[in-house]
Amino acid sequence: MTTPPARLAALDGLRFAAAAAVVLYHLTARTSSAWGPGQADALGGAGRWTSYGSLGPELFFVVSGFVVLMSAWGRPTVHVVASRVARLYPAYWVAVLMTGGLLLVLWPEGKQVSAHQVLVNLTMVQSSLGVDHVDGVYWTLWTELRFYLLIGLFSLVGVTRRRVLAVVVLWPVAALVVERAGWDALATALVSDYASLFAAGMALYLAFRPADDGPRLGVATWCAVVGNTLLAVWRVVPSRSEVLARTTGYEPSVLLLGVGVVVCVAAVAVVTLTPLARVDSRRLTAAGALTYPLYLVHEYWGLYVVRLTSSWAPAAVSVAAAAAVALALAWLVHRGVERPLGPRLRAATEAGLVRARAVVLEPLTRGPRLLGLHG
Repeated sequence: MTTPPARLAALDGLRFAAAAAVVLYHLTARTSSAWGPGQADALGGAGRWTSYGSLGPELFFVVSGFVVLMSAWGRPTVHVVASRVARLYPAYWVAVLMTGGLLLVLWPEGKQVSAHQVLVNLTMVQSSLGVDHVDGVYWTLWTELRFYLLIGLFSLVGVTRRRVLAVVVLWPVAALVVERAGWDALATALVSDYASLFAAGMALYLAFRPADDGPRLGVATWCAVVGNTLLAVWRVVPSRSEVLARTTGYEPSVLLLGVGVVVCVAAVAVVTLTPLARVDSRRLTAAGALTYPLYLVHEYWGLYVVRLTSSWAPAAVSVAAAAAVALALAWLVHRGVERPLGPRLRAATEAGLVRARAVVLEPLTRGPRLLGLHG
């Protein structure tokens, strides 16, 4: 098999498609005062179908399982941690301030927030501090952050094929057990709600990775993919069905939600394990680069545009204008924040972690020397 490009452009395209689905869901399916009365009629009932775009985060989690394991394999822990910090925080900090400023100054009726809430949200750990998200989409970042922490701990042990296989089989089961036992803090640390989706993505990376470090363990790997997919369906469908019925006014199809979760895993498999993995497209790569900032800024800035235009423009024009503004803001965040600041934050974080490690380890290594235990 020809070696695929270092950057999986088709996977970038899939990530952008997931973000676009979430954008449509928030702009057209969730009930919002931005539309005024008669939202469902104005949109022609489109929300009944765009509500399934709420599964975009589930697709992100599968992709993260694949990509984060790929980036951590064979790399030191300080590199893994620094790369994740640089990936998450620069765009997030700016997005929190942008959305906070919008809701505090320009559109306070869009959502009630406080300056204190905005400041706490800059940490990304507001959920653990009992502070509400400025933008509801941030819940996925708290989920991703916990997964990154687990991968960082895993990299300390050493990532190998057999260890990854053990993790993707045992981790989701252990997370479910501790959740059912009522050990809430441990269940939160183990990302119990979505462990199966991250694990499915990790198992797909095992199937993708060349067998240069031992046997492929193919049957066991695919059993892990299928098992985690079924577990994800069982975990996600009931809760998402309830949320959609409450926030959209439409009763979703349980069958379609289940199929949607399966499609999240299958789509990652298709773009990484078929000839699509060899696609090399600058447009898809560029779309992938906009995915994260688009996800961060689209909801309230998009709804603000809807609020300004829905009273005089056709609904389709309002949605298109909102999506265009969100894309423009995402491009500005990517070019003006992520590209210049991401590499600097990664280098600074890595240097800081190296210094901290030296401070911790130096006394431990100096002690044996003082005791004459080293020659």
